[in-house]
Amino acid sequence: MEAAGANGQAKTEQNQRSVIPGPTNPMVSPLLSDLYQFTMAYAYWKAGKHNERAVFDLYFRKNPFGGEYTIFAGLEECIRLIANFKFTEEEIAFIRATLPKTCEDGFYDYLRRIDCSDVEVYSISEGSVVFPKVPLLRVEGPVAVVQLLETPFLNLINYASLVATNASRHRFVAGKSKLLLEFGLRRAQGPDGAIGASKYSYIGGFDATSNVEAGRLFGIPIRGTHSHAFVSSFMSHDEIMEKSLQNRDGSSTCEDFFSLVRTWLSKLKVMRSGIPNFCAVALALNDLGYKAVGIRLDSGDLAYLSCEARKFFCTIEKEFGVQDFGKTSITASNDLNEETLDALNKQGHEVDAFGIGTYLVTCYAQAALGCVFKLVEINNQPRIKLSEDISKVSIPCKKRCYRLYGKEGFPLVDIMTGENEPVPKVGERILCRHPFSESKRAYVVPQHVEELLKCFWPGNPDKKREELPPLKEIRNRCVQQLEQMRPDHMRRLNPTPYKVSVSARLYDFIHFLWLNEAPVGELQ
Repeated sequence: MEAAGANGQAKTEQNQRSVIPGPTNPMVSPLLSDLYQFTMAYAYWKAGKHNERAVFDLYFRKNPFGGEYTIFAGLEECIRLIANFKFTEEEIAFIRATLPKTCEDGFYDYLRRIDCSDVEVYSISEGSVVFPKVPLLRVEGPVAVVQLLETPFLNLINYASLVATNASRHRFVAGKSKLLLEFGLRRAQGPDGAIGASKYSYIGGFDATSNVEAGRLFGIPIRGTHSHAFVSSFMSHDEIMEKSLQNRDGSSTCEDFFSLVRTWLSKLKVMRSGIPNFCAVALALNDLGYKAVGIRLDSGDLAYLSCEARKFFCTIEKEFGVQDFGKTSITASNDLNEETLDALNKQGHEVDAFGIGTYLVTCYAQAALGCVFKLVEINNQPRIKLSEDISKVSIPCKKRCYRLYGKEGFPLVDIMTGENEPVPKVGERILCRHPFSESKRAYVVPQHVEELLKCFWPGNPDKKREELPPLKEIRNRCVQQLEQMRPDHMRRLNPTPYKVSVSARLYDFIHFLWLNEAPVGELQ
């Protein structure tokens, strides 16, 4: 009976792993790690500590881009990794060749056996608005295994969260009504940077991408225009071999569409530019039942040119009675970023869609988010990292995290508590304290309480876990969460910092442990 039960459990664990596919990028493997993770794993194993139960927090210390919020992204890829975490013989052979020859064979046998079936991951939902110090992930498990997850987890979350935040900031400046197109493939840091940028820009609020492969992988809408090379490749009208065009409804065929275009062009007595040429083609297409999509402005004074183009479209609609021609879409590109979008808003413009590339996908304004992965408990014993720099002092022990909402529906504060403390209750006053500043404290009476950390990988296959949502649902969560934020937290200039706190009991424990762990100096 015991053997059958164990076999049944093994099958259940296997089923749990098999329903989650591997990482999108095949380079994400157990070897996507820093060398010192393997040297530490060997030291843990050699000391007999490798199976000791450890708890790590993954968090960041400061919001990016001078703002006061961050969008959390990258969770799905982390779960895909641990659901399929297993060393191949080829990978073990490489580790053996890399580590000192004095490393014992038993360590490599240990690596062959390990997976993440004894690891637990509690996480904030992907697409959420998050803040410094609050754990994005809490990872529990055998210390050697969890240590091996540190580097890939940081790699998968740092850039993802940074570019999603960057995208959300562009969306905030552009406004809800504008179409945002991610055009960064050719400027991104390699294929993986480009694919990730397309995915996480979409989460952050962009509507579509030019990246066809990202569209295939993630179901993101794909959009594009054409380059100058396409236009300039035609040297004369004689190169247009096929001059006929069937009506959209198929009822008849225009035998010389080009002549129809020239007829319309002769009616447009305007300056020489690409706009009347477009309009002539658009009007000829309209005669046959088609609707031209729009134009793209890629250089010059975008505010002025968009306004002039709009006036021209509106004049044509009025003069020739072409319904909605004045609403023809205007797309702008040319190294756009947050600042240029803001400047266009202040100048006044008629742009409907923005194609944004370099500054978005490279996160030009800030190179990295700076997530860290810190040990907060081992063998049920809380651990704290001390530093002369207060921002680098960690918050010890296994914690629960809550978001407290006020009467107007806005989040007021995120609070961390010890694992066994009572859950904050609606309508009951709770003291929220700054983790390190004694004088910063406030009572809050929450009207709604949201627990932030949910189990996305339970270790135990019989334990319920959160399902990984589809990409569009993650995007919707991001949009909804941003709409819930108080406007002063969101503004570009001097935003109000969002409050992150600890409970009174956790505050006391942090400072008790701090005093116990900090060395006492001696004056002579």
